[in-house]
This record gives sequence, C-alpha cells and structure tokens, in this order.
Amino acid sequence: MQGTTVAMIDVKMWGRALDQMPKLSQSEWHSLDPVAKWLIACRASVLFMTFTAAALGGLMAWRAGTFHWDLWLATVLGLMFAHATNNLLNDYTDSRRGIDKDNYYRNQYGVHVLEDGLMSEGQFWRYLGVTAGIALLLGGWLISQRSGLTLNLMLAGAFFVLFYTWPLKYYGLGEPAVLLVWGPLMVGGSYYVLAGQWSWDVTWLSLLFALGPTTVLFGKHTDKLEADRSKGVRTLPVIIGERAARHCVVAMMGAQYLLSIILVVAGSFGWPLLLVLINLPELPRLFAVFHQPKPEGPPAHYPNEIWPLWFSAHAFRHTRRFTSLFLVGVIVDSLLV
Repeated sequence: MQGTTVAMIDVKMWGRALDQMPKLSQSEWHSLDPVAKWLIACRASVLFMTFTAAALGGLMAWRAGTFHWDLWLATVLGLMFAHATNNLLNDYTDSRRGIDKDNYYRNQYGVHVLEDGLMSEGQFWRYLGVTAGIALLLGGWLISQRSGLTLNLMLAGAFFVLFYTWPLKYYGLGEPAVLLVWGPLMVGGSYYVLAGQWSWDVTWLSLLFALGPTTVLFGKHTDKLEADRSKGVRTLPVIIGERAARHCVVAMMGAQYLLSIILVVAGSFGWPLLLVLINLPELPRLFAVFHQPKPEGPPAHYPNEIWPLWFSAHAFRHTRRFTSLFLVGVIVDSLLV
C-alpha cells in the first residue's frame, strides 16, 4: 500500500473480485486491503473453475469411499494457488514481452497491475512469491503423504504453470493444454491423491467438465484474434481462423451434453447426470451468438465493464450454468449409488 491511507477490509470488494474482473482507478486500488488486491491481481473470478475441478475429484473419491478431508483441502487450495500463480505469471510474461502494451485486450477488461502502474515490480514479485510459495508448500505436503504418481502430477502441473504463457500459448498449444489441465490433471489428479489409484471413469468425466474452461479460453482468444495476430501470438483461433474458432466453441458446448448422455447410456453414471439438459433451452440463443462474427461495438444494455469480451463472456456464463447443473447431477447420482 502506498501513502498513508489505511486499507480497510472490504468484503464486498472480495465478492466483486470473485464474480468479475473490475477496472479500478489508482486511488480505488490503493484504498484496497491486501486480500482484495490479491484477488483482483490474480483474476480470482476464474478460480471457481479450478475449485470445481478439485471438488469433482473429491466427490468421485467420496463416491468410491476414499475421501479424506485433510488431503482434499490441501489439494483444492494447492490447485487454486497454482492457478493464481499462473495468472500472475501470464501477466508478467506478456507485459515483459510487450504484448500487453498499447491498450491491449487484457488491459481493457480488467486490472493489469503492471501495465496500469498499480504495483512496482518488487511488489508484484512479493505477491507472486507468496502465492507460488503456498502452492509449493501444499504440493510438497501432499507428496509427503502420498507416493506413486503424486510427484509426477505436481511436476506436470508446474510445467503448465511455468510454460503455458510462453511458449505453449504462442504456438496454438494453450487450448489443448487447458483441456488436459482442467480435465485429467486437476480432476483425475485430485481423485488420485485421495483414492491412491487412477480411474478412467473419472478421466472421461473430467474431460466432459474440462470442455467448459476450454470454451471460455477459446472464446477469449477468438475475441482478441486480430490483436493476437498483430502481436505475433499464434493461439489456436489465430491459426484456424475466426469462423472455424466460433464453430469449435459451439462443437465443444454440444459435446458436453452429448458426453453426458453417453456416460449415462454406458452405465458409468445414473440419470441425475442428465440434469445438465435443463440448460438446453439456452443453446439456440447461444449458438446464434457464435453463428455471427463479433459485433463492432457493445450491443445496447451490454455491460461496459465486460466489453471487449464477447464470445468468452457468453462461454463463461454457459460454463457456470452447465457446471452448476453438472455438479448437482454428480452429487445426486453419488447419493443414490
């Protein structure tokens, strides 16, 4: 904190930071408490996807009769702090490489503590060091409690934390990485730490879930396709083109419902998993959005604080709704087993 302003704890801002990526002035930023600053700096609104992944892995372990509260709490917190570390490193790497300069997309839809001059590099590294340190301590404790693949899973996670922003994102590998990380690595890995064994049923379920975060990232990279192309960032939407990228998002959303039906028909899970079909009436409107190119400007009544995000905002809203129904379905099915 700078100056003599006393930062008051602002729980309301914590909630806002967990729900969206707010834009703040210098004075607003410096009046925040450290927790609020951390939540905003690491883009905490997207951490719900990581929490859900760990919750799903824990739920499947509970279903198998191998749930342990201490191991699960360490796993969920470790994954969330690792994700926060990745977000901070993403901003640092893109800032250092000059990607986030000149009002780039990242600066427009949320606070970028380095580009907006809200933190010095020293302050930023202290935030990053504490965040990464907590993730490593929790991961180390889990390794001490569990053998087998636990170390391998942690090393794989560390690889993606360190190298997602560069080079993976720059060469069309960021989107497949997200599918792998939020699927088998997070959900399957959480289950493994708790159960002590790998499950292919959990793996397939994890891919169904991971399609949600992947649509959000695919949508964001489609939103900023031209900006990325001009900066030399070759995300998958840049490589395959805007129209194909929009169609890929639609296909992944449809695949989530199809895979839910397949898992029920195959007998891996019961009918409660079909609760996700409650969201089907939303699909025609959503598909209509992705059928057309992004509008030149925000439509009437579109939240100004979200623009220029368009496809990613719609994908994010769908993912939250689908994931909520999906989790309820898995919980009900587990209670009925």
